[in-house]
Amino acid sequence: MLEHAPGWDAALAEASGRRAATQGARQRRPLSPQPGMRVTDGRRSWVNFSGNDYLGLAAEPALAEALADAAKRHGVGSGASALVTGYSPAHQRLEDGLADYLEREAVLLCSSGYLANLAVSTSLATRGDCIVQDRLCHASLIDAARLSGARLRRYPHADEAGMERQLAAAGTGRTMLVTDGVFSMDGDVAPLAPMAGLAARHGALLVVDDAHGIGVHGPGGRGSAFQAGLGQDEVPVLVGTLGKAFGSCGAFVAGSRAL
Repeated sequence: MLEHAPGWDAALAEASGRRAATQGARQRRPLSPQPGMRVTDGRRSWVNFSGNDYLGLAAEPALAEALADAAKRHGVGSGASALVTGYSPAHQRLEDGLADYLEREAVLLCSSGYLANLAVSTSLATRGDCIVQDRLCHASLIDAARLSGARLRRYPHADEAGMERQLAAAGTGRTMLVTDGVFSMDGDVAPLAPMAGLAARHGALLVVDDAHGIGVHGPGGRGSAFQAGLGQDEVPVLVGTLGKAFGSCGAFVAGSRAL
């Protein structure tokens, strides 16, 4: 009960009723990970086809032991933002290691993939600029584009002719061409090589959110851009996550030191 705001009780009850009537109400079920890509509720065990822990690393005993050891040495929280006192040597080593792994000049860690995408679009684009996106881009990319203040133009899914039209119509200002590397709902891969050519021809900055590709696709699991034979010059901005194939949490932006 919200004793000091009774009107909200009625509003919440009404909203819950609407969701239940349209089968929109969802419930969380406590599940524990198990080795071998399985989860359990304590009574039964299932093979997990619904999660993002593609390599089964989240429940890997050796990684759990390493995490426990790191927590003893470094604590369980940073205690502050990275710009104050919360940036540790461990963070720096992780950034440097990811940069080496992805063959990028630099990496910047973020708390989540949503925040990484938000940081990219709101830092690089503003009013007068244009962001061109695939119609099936992740919701975080759409939110980030809208919050940037730039014009948002979208093309039919993976449609190269549609990309060309939207880039040609972008107008004055700077242009970003943004896509998922692997699309999370359907699992298909963006046509990154043709997109790199289009971006170069139109002077656009190609941004690839490869949250579902890094760790799985390409040589050494380096992602969809590597699989397409593209490096930092062709894909200047690469967003990845640590919460999927790497089995942990957090995210990062990879690119040049200037970026």
